[in-house]
Amino acid sequence: MEIKIKRKNTINLSFIFYSVLFSVVLTGCGIYNKYEQPSLSADDAFGNSQEVKQAMGEQSLAQMSWREFFTDPLLQQLIEQVLANNTDLNSARIAVAKSEASLKAAKQAYLPSLAFAPQGTLSKFHNNPWTKTYNLPLQLSIDVDAFGSITNQKRAAKAVLLQAQIGEDVVRANLISTTAQQYFLLQVLDRQLEILTQTEGLWKESLETEKALWENGKAYSTAVNQMEASYLNVKTQIADTRRYILSVENNICRLLAVSPQHINRQAWGSSTLHHAEAQGSAEQQMFDTKYLKIGIPAMMLENRPDIRMANYAMEEAFYNTQAARSAFYPSITLNGSAGWTNDAGIVVNPGKLLLTAIGSLTQPIFARGRLIANKKIAQLTEEELRQKYVQTVIDAGNQVNEAMADCMTAREKHTYLQRQVEVLHEAYTGTHELMDNGKANYIEVLTAQESLLQAQLSQAMNMYDAAEAVIALYIALGGGSK
Repeated sequence: MEIKIKRKNTINLSFIFYSVLFSVVLTGCGIYNKYEQPSLSADDAFGNSQEVKQAMGEQSLAQMSWREFFTDPLLQQLIEQVLANNTDLNSARIAVAKSEASLKAAKQAYLPSLAFAPQGTLSKFHNNPWTKTYNLPLQLSIDVDAFGSITNQKRAAKAVLLQAQIGEDVVRANLISTTAQQYFLLQVLDRQLEILTQTEGLWKESLETEKALWENGKAYSTAVNQMEASYLNVKTQIADTRRYILSVENNICRLLAVSPQHINRQAWGSSTLHHAEAQGSAEQQMFDTKYLKIGIPAMMLENRPDIRMANYAMEEAFYNTQAARSAFYPSITLNGSAGWTNDAGIVVNPGKLLLTAIGSLTQPIFARGRLIANKKIAQLTEEELRQKYVQTVIDAGNQVNEAMADCMTAREKHTYLQRQVEVLHEAYTGTHELMDNGKANYIEVLTAQESLLQAQLSQAMNMYDAAEAVIALYIALGGGSK
């Protein structure tokens, strides 16, 4: 009996061995291939803009940490608080931890599983006494990764982890960008509120002057009414600006995950944005595009987290396709158990040591089309993600080009707006003096006042547009993710 059993085991093991060998010969090593990043040229990613070409070089804004890029200490403190408290970033960190756990489980799939499975049975046949049997085994099971199923699942899990880590970088960069933009918006709104408050005082004096002229019969009541309407319009703009400031502060508090409160900030121009070595006033430093270095296109592919994430998504899809191919080939499992039992065909007491070893091979033959469908879906997903990767690179270059264009436009507008404020201020002063001497009417004064106010407010907002464009360029190049 023992000879037959040994021969049977020999036949089974030989069958398994030759089946595996035959399958490996047929499939080759394709299911073990590693992912290779597609060779996509980024030489033309930034377009043909002359300003962009002039800003290319070995250095890039993206190489600066956000602490170097944003030099305002209050802004740095605010960003640190946002990165510590923001719920979206904390959720991204949790996603990374979950992916790490999944990768650890995928790696441990190579290891055997061990289980303790005690069993006990009471049985009785006809008038015979009760029979008690028990089995106290330790069961061992090993999945042999002969066709790369476990390996490809592990590699796919690693790609998922890398995506989660880069996803955290994306959230971090967006939070830094949003916080900085909101902070600079607060500074510009403070500046606009200062302009409106000063204008309110000047227009109040004009209104009092016009009332005095009316009382002395040197002006019409319509002039007083027009002056008062313009004065009240400034008052309403002050109220709107204060409300807008409160709204921006609340937005920052949402990023901080705290209840609404005042946000400390410096006055506009107290610190530079990204190049402390530039000379001149804050406005001159802001609009000095000589320091807007974008680097080379290939550097953007390495720095931008969304491009890296798209690449790792393709890697995950590649290994999922490999795993779908592996499902067509046999799965090999080795099982064994060792333990005490009193049921070895004949009930004995006390129990004896029983050892068993089983090798099994399962070759799919017909799975109702499921394996073919899974492979097709995996291949289509891989192709879809490849197209998304190409579009991500195109979008990245477009964002850099747009941000650079915004920087150049803000710089050009700054020159015009600065001169416009100067000439309108001269016009307002001269017209007011003429009105005091009875040589100009109230309409001319109102026109000069309103034109000057709008130019001053536009100049302040253009400063914010410039700051926003520089921040957008920094993020578009891949900065702020670390």
